[in-house]
Amino acid sequence: MWLTSSSIGRKFVMALTGCALVLFVTFHVLMNAVALIWPTAYNQVCEFLGANWYALVASAGLALLFIIHIIYALWLTVQNRAARGADRYAVNARQPQVEWSSKNMLVLGIVVLAFLVVHLIQFWAKMQWQELRHADLSVLPQLEGIPAAPALGTLFIEMAFREWYTPVIYIIGFIALWFHMNHGFWSMFHTVGWNNNIWMPRLKKIACWWTTIVVALFIAQAVVFTVHARNNYYTTDVALQEQYGEFWNAQADELMEEFQVNANAAMKGLEGDMIRGRQAEQEFVASYGPEFVKKAQLISESFEKQCPDAVPGDGMRMMNQISAQFSRMLPAEPVAVPENNDNN
Repeated sequence: MWLTSSSIGRKFVMALTGCALVLFVTFHVLMNAVALIWPTAYNQVCEFLGANWYALVASAGLALLFIIHIIYALWLTVQNRAARGADRYAVNARQPQVEWSSKNMLVLGIVVLAFLVVHLIQFWAKMQWQELRHADLSVLPQLEGIPAAPALGTLFIEMAFREWYTPVIYIIGFIALWFHMNHGFWSMFHTVGWNNNIWMPRLKKIACWWTTIVVALFIAQAVVFTVHARNNYYTTDVALQEQYGEFWNAQADELMEEFQVNANAAMKGLEGDMIRGRQAEQEFVASYGPEFVKKAQLISESFEKQCPDAVPGDGMRMMNQISAQFSRMLPAEPVAVPENNDNN
């Protein structure tokens, strides 16, 4: 197949996968702009994407494109080195301003890949991956001891950019991205034949302007995110707290629905039988009570600490009442008594 057996075919694959990456980077900078201008809308976008099938398909497709792009980049590098020494990309009439990036596209790509890995660890692995595996609230990443829900993306911005190394790594990655994509943008058009004297200078200018704008926005976003995170903006903003409160109220409502289903199942068919009903109630409290109390306390404490200015809903208030009632009915935890080692 000519896509793998010929140099032109491999370069064509590089151009196609590079085009997809250009579109992804553009989408990503726009999504970050939403977080910059309208943080609550950014959380809505995170919730909308979530673990939906189209997000999964897009993530899998993007990962496949990255892998293909990397494999073909290595392949072309080996091929070009064997044919012409240290040259990395075969282009005609190289301009001085792209000479360095043209020769170091693989190195720049590796730096961008390393930055991407850090980004995936800080965000994708803690957000979409947690939704994919239906992680319980108790095992989610925590910010100041409170679970950070995948739908609340601003909390992950705060967690990431509180670390001093995050803006450093990101800015280095963005600079490498500028060199890599500035050359790669016009190079992919060169590969498909748009290499005449009229269009090539135009494409190089478009590539420079587009890459500069995107990378400048990325760097500005990283700086603003760092300043906001250091000032605890994402945990103290009133509008965000209201949004966090809506999330925890929804969690309380879900727990109450679960409680109602389990309670109805435990008491089914025992209406009017006080003795058996009382026994079933005690068994229900003993079996389901500890789990309910644990979840309820986590939700209640998270609500109080993460959004103290928000208003608890009816489900939250009912949940707290039942949790308190269950706590009184459950046996107290045994207190460990230290052994007396005195030989009296």
